[in-house]
Amino acid sequence: MELPDFAVAVWMFVCFCVPVGGYPNGKVREACTSMVPCHGSSPQLSPEHTITVNGTEFKAGDHIEVHLSGPDFEGFFIQARDAEHLDRPAIGSFALADRRRSQLLTCGRTKNSAVSHTSKAKKKDIKVYWIAPGDAPKHVQFLATVVKKYRIFWVKIPGPIVSQPDALSPTPSLPAISEAMSTSYPVSYISKPFSALGCGSMKFCIRNPSNCDPGSASCFFLSFQQEESSVFIEMSGPSEGYLAFALSHDQWMGGDDAYLCVNEDHRVHVSTARLKERSHPLLDSENALEDVSWRLVDGVLQCSFRRSIRLPAYKGRFNLDTSYYVFLADGEASEGGLIHKHHHQPLVTDGLYNVTGLPQDIGGSRSPRLIKAHGALMFVAWITTVSIGVIVARFFKPVWSHSFLFGKELWFQVHRMLMLTTVMLTSISFVLPFVYRGGWSQQAGFHPYLGCTVMALTIFQLLMAGFRPSRHAPRRQLFNWFHWSTGTTARILAVVTMFLGMDLPALDLPDPWDTYAMIGFVAWHVGTDVLLEIHSYCLVRKVEVIDEDRVQILQSLTSAEAEGRLFKQIVLTIYVCGNIVFLVAFLIAINQV
Repeated sequence: MELPDFAVAVWMFVCFCVPVGGYPNGKVREACTSMVPCHGSSPQLSPEHTITVNGTEFKAGDHIEVHLSGPDFEGFFIQARDAEHLDRPAIGSFALADRRRSQLLTCGRTKNSAVSHTSKAKKKDIKVYWIAPGDAPKHVQFLATVVKKYRIFWVKIPGPIVSQPDALSPTPSLPAISEAMSTSYPVSYISKPFSALGCGSMKFCIRNPSNCDPGSASCFFLSFQQEESSVFIEMSGPSEGYLAFALSHDQWMGGDDAYLCVNEDHRVHVSTARLKERSHPLLDSENALEDVSWRLVDGVLQCSFRRSIRLPAYKGRFNLDTSYYVFLADGEASEGGLIHKHHHQPLVTDGLYNVTGLPQDIGGSRSPRLIKAHGALMFVAWITTVSIGVIVARFFKPVWSHSFLFGKELWFQVHRMLMLTTVMLTSISFVLPFVYRGGWSQQAGFHPYLGCTVMALTIFQLLMAGFRPSRHAPRRQLFNWFHWSTGTTARILAVVTMFLGMDLPALDLPDPWDTYAMIGFVAWHVGTDVLLEIHSYCLVRKVEVIDEDRVQILQSLTSAEAEGRLFKQIVLTIYVCGNIVFLVAFLIAINQV
């Protein structure tokens, strides 16, 4: 699979950005031959809708009125075919009676040879006109596929047969709708939760969290057990919408072999699908699965099925005796079995695995390693190094003014070291998402824009510090103002950027813990800053002496601040320890996603 210019995270698929609704716009050319909608379920047996025509005979150029009617339906697909050879391409062309509700399609080489809906708006009847071609067969039959809602549809509903004058009666043909019945399969009900017994010894298992019990309400479970030439697959997890897994040659969405278990009105439908780039999954009209079972209890969805290791007759199905990355996703499903974008990043194995090879019991990650590293480095830079560096420069000049390191004042050397570390960590972290995505991400909202702004301010701050004027230079006051305002702006934007990044699908730290923890850090830093400001103010006021309405400063501000050395060092020690606690908490959370 090719890496898109602005690749996304994860998996995948459930990268389903909007509901999957088959073909709500009626562009159903993929179904020209089979007339079966790719909705991943079997058609109904007994049609509720009828097709009528205004005549029984035709000759070249005649217009036959075709009328489709019945209970409310959302979609339709009408063709005319050779009544004695219904598997052959569509015949003739159509003209529309209502362009708002119907549209012309070209199937094969014949222009306007089919008619379909223009939207999902409910309708009770449709009228079109069939134009007889000069090379029409002796007998023509009209066929219609009707979609009542996503998983309730009828395929190739047989309509009237019209014949050319003096033509003999047509040879009886099999009912058109029987072709689609081969897609159905028997479904049974699972009586109890799956078991992890045999994982790593008899079957290949993926569990999240690692070693969780498939019977628990928080465990995502996927197992593969080879049985001669087939594989029995079990999948379960906390979802009342859908669960899905996919086999992929890499860690990007596109060209993958997917399997979906979708809850529709408290019944679970199991279907296969193909993933094509970041588009919606293309559900297969034919199903290669056997022994399908399901269970939906207390918010935990379970489904199991069997498929052959090799399926050469089914396009898009991968052989199961090859190594793949395995994706596992979940999300919501609305009425009619329409699946929506997954709640969080899909679980992805950390390497290629052969599910029919040596049995293993593994976990996976919902966040790619490069994105984890990106988040960890940013937290180190903007929670620890930059925050401590600012406190040192603002409040420890008088405290460490007489201590030197490598010929410079101690406070300055500590401040410079921490800020250079911040620049280095930010620069490395800034590059990682671009390496992972292969370019710019259009799916991350304002996060990348703010991140680029923070990076630009960081570099500008570094360059500005390199041209710092001497202490008594005329421009020093201007430098100090720019240095403070640029640094403060960068810190504020960095915190906002981290707030936005924590909930992006590629990282998605636990809610609402991540928000509360970040608010706690901001409050911790602001509180420490305010405490030291109050202490500095009180220390100065303490040395003021009122004498005959005149204030005499007995000590300079520098010497007054120096008297608070012990207090400030205690506050700094507590502040650094607190920052480390926040940092460790974030790093643990990142490691667990």
